[in-house]
Amino acid sequence: MLTDISRRAAVDFADTPAFVTDPQPNGSWSITYAELDRAADEAAAGLARRGVGERSVVALVLPSVIDYVVLFLAAARLGAVTAGLNPRFRPAENRHALDVLRPDLVITTSELADGCDAVSCPVEIIEPGVDPTSVSAAFRMAEASPAPSLADDPERPVCICFTSGSTGQPRGAWYANRQLTRIAELDSGGAWGGGGHGLSSTQFAHVGFMTKLPWMMATGRTTHLLDRWRADAVLDLIVRHKMPAVTGVAPQIALLLRLATITDHDFDHVKAIVVGGSASPPALVHRAREVFGAPYSIRYSSTESGGIGIGTALDADDEEALHTIGRPRPGVEAEIRDPAGHPVAAGEVGELWLRSDVMMSGYWNDPQSTAATIVDGWLRTGDLALIDPSGAFRLQGRSTEMYIRGGYNVYPMEVESVLVDHPSIAEVCVIPRPDDVMGEIGVACVVPVDGAPVPSLETLRAFAADRLSHHKLPERLRCYDELPRNASDKVDRRRLIADDAPD
Repeated sequence: MLTDISRRAAVDFADTPAFVTDPQPNGSWSITYAELDRAADEAAAGLARRGVGERSVVALVLPSVIDYVVLFLAAARLGAVTAGLNPRFRPAENRHALDVLRPDLVITTSELADGCDAVSCPVEIIEPGVDPTSVSAAFRMAEASPAPSLADDPERPVCICFTSGSTGQPRGAWYANRQLTRIAELDSGGAWGGGGHGLSSTQFAHVGFMTKLPWMMATGRTTHLLDRWRADAVLDLIVRHKMPAVTGVAPQIALLLRLATITDHDFDHVKAIVVGGSASPPALVHRAREVFGAPYSIRYSSTESGGIGIGTALDADDEEALHTIGRPRPGVEAEIRDPAGHPVAAGEVGELWLRSDVMMSGYWNDPQSTAATIVDGWLRTGDLALIDPSGAFRLQGRSTEMYIRGGYNVYPMEVESVLVDHPSIAEVCVIPRPDDVMGEIGVACVVPVDGAPVPSLETLRAFAADRLSHHKLPERLRCYDELPRNASDKVDRRRLIADDAPD
């Protein structure tokens, strides 16, 4: 289906820039939909010459550059599977992912090649293109035969998206034509065209790009790429191109709002703020709505759910918009279940299970993990949540993050959602620490607001005492200039726990 959409986009949006590198040290450049389609055809010939064919696995260890898109489309023309490895993976994570994949070809750059020595297949080093003619130049063969015609197969694997590894080694969720077709329908509303300008807020290896590329092409959107996400550059693009939506993950929105010039601009063109990836604190939602003058939609999903799950409506009331993750999106079912897999009563905390026709087919080459995660057609997310009286879902954190203090369960996300409202706190993460008396106690790892005094532990406990039971209040405090993050920009709790030491 990627090929069909690419072909049609090359005709309907022929001269529309598909991707723009904006800005780059050597100046900006763009590739049109017609040029993108032609480059993918030529690169497919080069891949075929190297033995890549139907169901071959091509691993891309690349930054988010236009070459990535061309090679992804090229592999799809041959019926091959593209696996994206996040360029922020550490070498050990690359080795693990490649060991799981058992690819037929690895394509990387000299800067990212460390960790790609774990394979027996060829590893090709490329230099990213600097114009439409040089993109994926090492593979393009203009005089080669066209790609073979493939039988229509909804279950043919198309892409593999690796998890962030926040709860263990990264695992590869794979998606077929069937899911990508359905995701494009859901995200575009079935319409063709009308894409305008937008940003790529995640790495291309992320599920938010890999499974959404068909939708982006179907709308004819011009996607702007940044070598590195920078708040000032993003703000410039939003204003200069009058983007209708502000998108990203919560930490990115927070950085935008910290810019001294943010209130100098007219944001009448912004119609929505759409944020996923991690929890959005109520204060962040309130401030963003105030600055941009637009509704804020929190999107909850995962690599395994295909990037589609639960979200707050743009017209949600304040209680839902500020304190929940909303309700299941069209085509998605959601339930809260106990450890035995039985539904729990409304208001009780349990594991969030999802079911839809866009969730992953499974973990690549990992049937054991697949069987543990997909049960009777339902996806076990590993996230704890409850359903409030209005029917909205409220996250309580990961099941692996919960700790037990003196026999009572403590859910870090619940504590964090209270502490982050303190006027001196910019960001907070609560982790457990072993304790000889209580078993475990909570440690609040905080980033103070710029220029604000560092709050004391006593101050934080007093601030939260009216909203949290005594056993949930943190008993230790650690201050940071910034919290460590993993490859998907989520707070790296495992690193915080590993680095924690008694005061």
